[in-house]
Order: sequence, then structure tokens, then C-alpha cells
Amino acid sequence: MYRFFVDRQQIDEEQGRIRIIGEDIRHIRNVLRMKQGEQLLLCTGRADDPWDYLCEIDYGGKAAPGDSCLEAVILEKRLSEAELPSRIILFQGLPKADKLESILQKSVELGVSAVAPVMMKRTIVRLDEKKAKNRNERWNAIALSAAKQAKRGVIPPVLPLLSWKEALEKAVSCRHILVPYESAEDISYTRNAIESVKAGESVAVFIGPEGGFDPDEIRDLKEAGARIITLGHRILRTETAGPALLSALMLHLER
Repeated sequence: MYRFFVDRQQIDEEQGRIRIIGEDIRHIRNVLRMKQGEQLLLCTGRADDPWDYLCEIDYGGKAAPGDSCLEAVILEKRLSEAELPSRIILFQGLPKADKLESILQKSVELGVSAVAPVMMKRTIVRLDEKKAKNRNERWNAIALSAAKQAKRGVIPPVLPLLSWKEALEKAVSCRHILVPYESAEDISYTRNAIESVKAGESVAVFIGPEGGFDPDEIRDLKEAGARIITLGHRILRTETAGPALLSALMLHLER
């Protein structure tokens, strides 16, 4: 069943109908070729509005070429079951080229709550304010597309590019901070760290860029209460490490 996201003002629960507008109309009509009465899931994609609406398409003369909206009839309203019971934020050292796009796709599929690109000491790419803003718009569009594909109930935001100091300030509000690092304790320590995360507790995951973490950054993280863990005997690329740890957290937390 296909999922689309709508704004809260498009939902009229009293009338039992939801308006669909914008590019989604073309996708429903021309790409998916959905017919009258076919079902789909609609939701707002907001963490503070966790409702799914099972609906059926009601063209009713709408969505002909040039129409600006079509309507769906609400069949059922239910709490979303697609989200993990804990909030997980991925603090990702900004990688080169388009690696972050792949990281975003996989992280959203695995249940991440938000992704924060971070400028670290060994970050190779340097973005000015204009480029950072343009990239952020594209990254959020990728997160939206991945959320649709994964049938997420929430669209995980991609935060504006953070400095190291800003990232630490955000992370300390989380109950757990997990940091994969090559100079870490054995794998049993990693298992214990993951298993210590309880439903409802927030988690910050830090992943270094291609060059890894600078020792000063590891020191800062330890002082912030982070647990420095290993992901095994193999060295993982920056685009692999985040999804690997998120997979382990997902399997541990999934209800």
C-alpha cells in the first residue's frame, strides 16, 4: 500500500475526507495509475502527530488534467506502527561527494529520527553558507522520498550543517551517546551498550568522516558521557558504519 504525506490542514476528520495536493496528484494518477476506490495511507509525517489514515481514492471529477487537488475518503484512523520506540539521532561527519545521500536513504529506512551532518576536524569537504543551504534542501527531499518508500509515519529531518560544538550541545540532551571507533573495547562491551538502551530513551550516534575522528573529538565525546564502542574487527567506511549500528539498534528496539 502506498503512503503519502499531507499537512494537517488538508485533513477534515469531521467530513471524513483528506485533500491531496501538489506533485502527489501526478504521481497517484499518472505514475501509479491508481483507480477510483483504491486504498492508500496518508499521514502528516510529524513526530507529534503519529496518526495513520487508511483512505480510498475518490476522484469525484477531480484530478483531471489541470485540477489542483483530489480527495480521499477516510476509512480508518490508527496510530502509526512504523516508528521505533526510541528517538535516534545520527550525527554524521560530513563525507565527500554524494555519500551522505546513501547514508540518508539507509538511515531513514532503518528508523532514524533525525540526521545531523557535522563538520569535524578531518572533514574534507568544506561548504559555504549558500552551498550548505542548497545541499540541506536536497538532503531533506531525499529523506522525504526514503520515508515514503519505507512507509514511515514520520519524516526524519536533516538538520542544517552543525559545527562540532553545536553537535555536542545537541547530543548531551540524549540519554545515550554511542560512538563506533577503531580503538575501542571488545564486542561484548558494544552488545552491553546497545542492550542498555530502553524503549523511550533517546540515543545519539556519532560517525566520523572518511578520515575518522580526531583524538581530541574522542576526548570531547568521552567527557560528554559517550560510550566508545567497536563494530567488529573490520574497518567500516563512513557510509557503512552508521547504518550498521542503526541496524543493531533497530533489531534491539523493534516491537
